[in-house]
Amino acid sequence: MLLQGKRILVTGVLTPASLPFAVARQAQEDGAEVILTSFGRPMRLTERSAQRLDPVPDVLELDVSLDADFERLALELARREWQLDGIVHGVAFAPADALGGAFLNTPWESAATALRISAYSLRQLVVSLLPLLNPSGASVVTLDFDATQAWPGYDWMGVSKAALESVVRYLAQYLGPRRVRVNAVSAGPTYTVAAKGIPGFSEFPRAFERQAPLGWDARDPGPVGRAVVALLSDYFSATTGEIVHVDGGYHAVGTSASLPGEPAEEE
Repeated sequence: MLLQGKRILVTGVLTPASLPFAVARQAQEDGAEVILTSFGRPMRLTERSAQRLDPVPDVLELDVSLDADFERLALELARREWQLDGIVHGVAFAPADALGGAFLNTPWESAATALRISAYSLRQLVVSLLPLLNPSGASVVTLDFDATQAWPGYDWMGVSKAALESVVRYLAQYLGPRRVRVNAVSAGPTYTVAAKGIPGFSEFPRAFERQAPLGWDARDPGPVGRAVVALLSDYFSATTGEIVHVDGGYHAVGTSASLPGEPAEEE
């Protein structure tokens, strides 16, 4: 088992359909001991989802919009004498007026919220937990969506993902000497609670299904979970600052198929 004896913190679990849930489940199947985080109203969803895991992991409080929560999380993990071997950053959010074609009119406050929660929180999470990371080697993995192009309606979340990818590279640079690897998994679109908040999202999976060389099943988060676990494991001991695409190969091919929102050409 790839993660036998390792301790992994997973953020961002909501429902069993969420990508972080797939990561948590796969990590357990590969031998890891897992702790989840959540906050406020979503906490009940996370706790219900945790009941679907075996063993049922604890859920600790972490609101990434509150600086004090990072310190409290670190103190609680230290109290439990938890030395971390891995961290999974699965948190992302953009207000409604930062999505759906509102890019030109989005106020700074909403753009700042998207950037703070979706990108800056990775830096806060890693730095706050740095004293707890295994000094002989640890892995940080964040969940990403391809930021190399502008996606219809993705707007400031797309900008935030581009910022997230840059944060990955800078963390990799600064933390490499401390044996901490930092990578991202750029996942294809999956049907999650978060995805429902993106106007026009339903077009994304159809485009990936048409164009990805390996095909794409937006209802199966398993490939993403396995990729994250692989990066958390010792098998990628010399890989950092990388963006691993798990999208059926969609990112690697040209625009031979129609873009989201456009009808496919008839043969």
